[in-house]
This record gives sequence, structure tokens and C-alpha cells, in this order.
Amino acid sequence: MQFINIVKDTEILRAISELGWEEPTPVQAQAIPLASEGTDLMAQAQTGTGKTGAFAIPIIGRLQKLGKIQCLILVPTRELAMQVAEDFQELAKFTKHVAVAIYGGQSINIQINKLRKGVDCVVGTPGRIMDLMRRGELSFDKVNHLVLDEADRMLDMGFIDDIEWILRRVPKDRQTMLFSATLPEQIRDLAKRYMRNPREIIVSQDTLTVPNAEQVYINVGRRNKLWALCRIMDIEKPTRMMVFCSTKRMVDILSGKLRGYGYKAEGIHGDLTQAARDRVMNGFRSAKMNVLIATDVAARGLDIDDVTHVVNYDIPDNPEDYVHRIGRTARAGKEGRAITFVAKEEQHLVKAIENFGRTHIEEDDVPEDGGRDTVRKQVDFDEFADHFGMVMFDLNLGKNDGIDMAGLLRFIERKAGIREDLVGRIDIDKESTKLEIHMSVAFRAIRDLPRLRVNNKRVDIRPVRDRSRR
Repeated sequence: MQFINIVKDTEILRAISELGWEEPTPVQAQAIPLASEGTDLMAQAQTGTGKTGAFAIPIIGRLQKLGKIQCLILVPTRELAMQVAEDFQELAKFTKHVAVAIYGGQSINIQINKLRKGVDCVVGTPGRIMDLMRRGELSFDKVNHLVLDEADRMLDMGFIDDIEWILRRVPKDRQTMLFSATLPEQIRDLAKRYMRNPREIIVSQDTLTVPNAEQVYINVGRRNKLWALCRIMDIEKPTRMMVFCSTKRMVDILSGKLRGYGYKAEGIHGDLTQAARDRVMNGFRSAKMNVLIATDVAARGLDIDDVTHVVNYDIPDNPEDYVHRIGRTARAGKEGRAITFVAKEEQHLVKAIENFGRTHIEEDDVPEDGGRDTVRKQVDFDEFADHFGMVMFDLNLGKNDGIDMAGLLRFIERKAGIREDLVGRIDIDKESTKLEIHMSVAFRAIRDLPRLRVNNKRVDIRPVRDRSRR
């Protein structure tokens, strides 16, 4: 399908052509014809699927040239407000309609001056929109198009009361469109109260989990996450990478460590000042640094092109957050790689994500071919132990070496100081032995036993990870 089949306005088509857009994305192909007729829409579409064009193109085609606000777009973050306003302005290049971004962190007087010059569309965050409405600087009497963009993110950030306050003050005789990566019950309830028989557009579940992104998970424990991340950066050499952590403290720790090892990395989270956020984001967009470490809250609404890798340093508890995270890569038809670090006790979260997105995430290994380790890999017995804390080992001694159970137990206790009650199951074969040792003393086994020889044979003992698939 071509844009000419669904867009009739020649000035908008001219702008689309200048932007280099060749074919509408799935959400654009479904939304534009309906929205052009003035229909209320509730669309499930994540960032990076072309949703701004899906609502901006039909709205621009229906705007009059009044020089008054006819369109209001609510978004969760400053960054998204700026991006949507910029995209809207590019699509309205030849229709001469004006869009302005309204958000906290910029002088309110600057924004008031822009509004007083006359604008057709306001794109803003709920808090600043409410502030300007209370000051009498925003009048929505002529608004006949309203968009809630990334609605689920706004609800997650606690904006539901603010959104409803604004919706009650916008003319009821309007077209309302809601775009959200997920459609939980709270979103549907909102739609019932403030929309008129909305048509529902569900982008395929495959698109929900980003079809052009290679999704993998890697079994790695807390102690070796930094090693694994550095291996990925050293070997795969991502052009632009986003790394997600669960806490602000972890963002600060990880970004500091990576800079210490010479990587161009910065962190972003909710405690940063707006000036610091702008500095970090400008550096990431301009490629002065290529690794952005973020919390989910800080990353919401960020619109960044050419992210080749997304790494879930901490796997999210909520599958919806996984969808939003990996949506940062493989955008606009480009390919990307989404990598999730998963500790042994977090395997159930992978299954939950797969069920939510109706997808399959392949298991992968940390790349280990080529180069030297920037960070030394540690033995992490938490990742090898069973529920009772027992670690399985392969020992290169067997019956052919004159080994029996009683002799092996005495050997281990005498040479490694490991008591018999800390040794579990023992299976002795001709050439080798499998035995369990409690994780509290497991390090002694790999430290002390390989120094020894039995019948002129050097002892080799290695922990065994269960590689069975889920």
C-alpha cells in the first residue's frame, strides 16, 4: 500500500515524500482512513511503529486555518512532547499549521509567548497543560481533536486524575484518539467514559514484541552481569545501546563502572535535573556517547533512532515494561538485538513475557570468542546451586584411578577442608565422577583440588550448570 491510497491532501503527501516515507506502517494503514473520517480510535501500538503519523496525518488534513488551538495531544514526558511536536510540524510543513510543545522544565513565559502568537496544535504533558489552563493562557474552546499518546505510560506515572481533569474541560463534541502499547482494563474504562463508540485497532502480537528485533535471554547471575555486558559491547560493538536497570542506584553504579573501564556511557533517571537530562540525551543523540543506562520511568517517551541493542540488565517484573524497553530498537524497519540477562530464579519471568507477547525468546550465551575480558568473570555458585544450595561438579577421577566413595570423601576433606556432611550425591564412573558440594564451601574445591595429582594425573574439577531448556 502507498500513502496516496489513504491520504488525499496533496500538501501532506508532499511533506510525507520529503520525509522519505515510502509505505505506511501497519498502524498507519489501519488508523489513517478511520481517523480521516472523524472516528474515535483506540489503537494498540508501541513507540517506533509510526503512531505519530497515524494520528497527525489525519488531524492535519482536518484542521482549519484559524490560528487557534484545534488539537490537543497529551503525552507522558517532555522528550515525547518535543518529538511529537517536531514530527507534527514536519508533516504540516506545507499546510502551514503550527504545533507547539508545552512541558515542565522550560520557562513558562517562553511557552506563553508562543501560544499568544497563535497555534493550531498543542502537544504537552498533563502538569504543564493544567498550569497554563489555570492561568487562563490555554483555551480549548475550539478543540475538536484530542489524542492520548502512550496512555498506559501516563497511567503508570500517576497522571490519571490530571488527564480526567483536562478531558472534562475540553469540548465533548470532538474526535478522541488513544494510542497505547498495551490496553489494560484501566485504559478501556477511560475510553468508555470519554470516547464515542471508538474503533479498536490491535497491532498484531508479533509487532508488539518488535519483529525486526532478535530477542534472546542469557543465563547470567548478578556477579557476572558486568562481565557479560562488557563482552557484548567489546565483541558486538553496538552503534547505540540502551541498558535498562531496575533502580536509580543501579543506573549510577553501572554508568560509573563503565566509564571507569573506558566506555562512553551515561545514566538517566528521575533524580537528574532537567539540565542534566538534556545534556545526557543530547550526547546520546549526537553519538558523543553510545551507551545510555536508564530506569523505565526515565526512558518513557524517549524517541531515539538507530538504537542497535537493548539490554535488560535487570529483567522487568512486568511484561508490559519489556515491550516498551525492546521497542527502542529495530525501529522504522531496521534490525536490532534485544538481550535480557536472567538469573536462575528469574526464569519464570521469561515465560511470563513469552505468554504476554505470544512470542518465543531464544536462549543464548555470552559471546566469548575473541578479545580479552575487560572485566574478569567470577565463579558464581548462586547460579549453579539447586534449591538446597548444592552445586554439581565434574571431577576427572574415576574407578580407573582407584577412587571409591569412602576414599573420595577422605581425599576431599583432607585436601580441601570440606566436611563429609557438606558433600551430597556422588556418582563414580570409570573415567570421571559427578558429586555435589554445598555452595558455602564450593570455592575451596575449585581452589585447592586442581593443585593436586592422583596417580600422576592432575585433578580437574568444574561446576556444572543445568543447561536443560525450560
